[in-house]
Amino acid sequence: MDAQGRERTENVDPADQWVLNPDTGEYELRLPPSAPRPAVPGPRRSAPRDTTEGARGRRTAAPGREVPPQRRRRTAPEEPAPGRRGRRPAKKAKKKSRGRKVLLWTGGTMAFVVLATAVGGYLYLEHLNDNIQSLPDDGAGTGGFQKDKAINILLIGTDKRTGDGNEGYGDKGSEGHADTTILLHVSKDRSNATALSIPRDLIVDIPDCPTTQEDGTEKVIPGSTGARFNTSLGQDGRTPSCTMRTVTELTGVTPDNFMVADFNAVKTLTTAVDGVEVCLAKDIDDPDSHLKLSAGKHTIEGEQALAFVRTRHSVGFGGDLSRIEIQQQFLSSLMRKLKSNDTLTSPSKMLKLAEAGTEALTVDSQLDSIGKLKDLGLELGKLNTKNLTFATVPVDDNPAEKVKATVVLREAPARQVFDMIANDVSFTEVKQKEKKEAAAVAARLKGTKADPSEVRVRVLNGGAPSGSASKELNYLQLEAGVTKSENAGNAPAELKKTTLEYAPDQADQARRLADILGLSGSAMKPGESVTNSQGLPTMTLTLGKDFKGAGVKFNATSGKTPEGVQKSTADKVECAK
Repeated sequence: MDAQGRERTENVDPADQWVLNPDTGEYELRLPPSAPRPAVPGPRRSAPRDTTEGARGRRTAAPGREVPPQRRRRTAPEEPAPGRRGRRPAKKAKKKSRGRKVLLWTGGTMAFVVLATAVGGYLYLEHLNDNIQSLPDDGAGTGGFQKDKAINILLIGTDKRTGDGNEGYGDKGSEGHADTTILLHVSKDRSNATALSIPRDLIVDIPDCPTTQEDGTEKVIPGSTGARFNTSLGQDGRTPSCTMRTVTELTGVTPDNFMVADFNAVKTLTTAVDGVEVCLAKDIDDPDSHLKLSAGKHTIEGEQALAFVRTRHSVGFGGDLSRIEIQQQFLSSLMRKLKSNDTLTSPSKMLKLAEAGTEALTVDSQLDSIGKLKDLGLELGKLNTKNLTFATVPVDDNPAEKVKATVVLREAPARQVFDMIANDVSFTEVKQKEKKEAAAVAARLKGTKADPSEVRVRVLNGGAPSGSASKELNYLQLEAGVTKSENAGNAPAELKKTTLEYAPDQADQARRLADILGLSGSAMKPGESVTNSQGLPTMTLTLGKDFKGAGVKFNATSGKTPEGVQKSTADKVECAK
């Protein structure tokens, strides 16, 4: 190559050398025959690994520094070389559009920022694999997500001060507590998802936590009762697996995997996409978080983005719950930016995202490679952001405190939220693939409803935990207004599902009780009435193994959020107040 040619090659942006192959729909590195391999952007932790013999030799850019092995140029019609990973033969059938193919690469963008960007990175797998740090889940998870089941990922943001410029944030000397925690649930059919924020100041019971130490030995870290949720990580040497166990104890939902990110994730990821748009309903000047913005819309990145998600004293009521709302707004905006064509069709941005995302991640050992993250991202990529709901665990101020610093569960709605996630019920209206109930069954719910004070019912325990009948009876009498109810003890046999048996002339009472308890038409069993202790005809409610707690609805309906639960969807722009 002549001097002029070499000069042109040296001035080419490395990202511009990734060229779309129209036959495969994938980007490939195209270099002139004698052109040097462009350096991979960002820091490197270790040299990439060889994956085939002879096909990928090592080169050095400077003494002591290795660059990734050069990818062979390939003409479109050729079959992929043996051992090449992530390649498929060109198809003669209908080609996928460029935007959709790239969307598959970055499918995780609709779920969570660091997960999303990691998926975009299998442009250079081996280098990115070296970026990822992992920790054992110590048996606290399910063993990893599965493609044919609902997915539950625990996303943890810590307040540990690592990296340049983070000295002014977080708790001084923090061991890295669970400052921001989201349980991300993605439905089995991938039609919807719920990102449930868990307040860091929520009072919970932290169970004993078996952990694997750095030297390979096992240690059980004692649990604690009445502790703040954020101490489930960092305190007394607790690892992310301890936070997983705490979430399971709290919600009844066992996470499949965990992902942890620190302050640097917000800064590097927002910078990689050239900033995200946020909105404020008022001016903010918060000296604690270093955020100073006027009311209206702004595009923020880097340090300013971190200040935005850290602020709390200047928004809402000035507490952690207000900060959760502003963080949810930020994540929604970042997801929209990641999913936009401006990002998905830009090779340079995808390279930056892949580098930033994998550098920011610490994952469990079941997600310790780009290949595994890619598989997860492709599952999440099937999700439409309009059906991604952000919600917060329902809580109240701790009544035991004079100066309000912590919160406690608001039991009934919180248990209903947990039950909806456990049973894969959407918080948004989506078209269900299941067949509707038969018309005759559905018709049982239609018609007039008696006043709660006129409903007569006896409650039996047919498989629920001991004492459930008494607890449900208290709820019916004291909160639902069903005063003509009584406890009839245990049922003669256990039932998998709760049932309500009634006589034809009690249909209006049955419909009212079904409405109160969230019973489906299939749970209503037309039959005969029985006589109660006053000698009056009464219905029979038999609690089955599906009973989740007093006041928790049995058959939560898609799109109907429990009362008192604040939610938002990722497709809408909301201004922080």
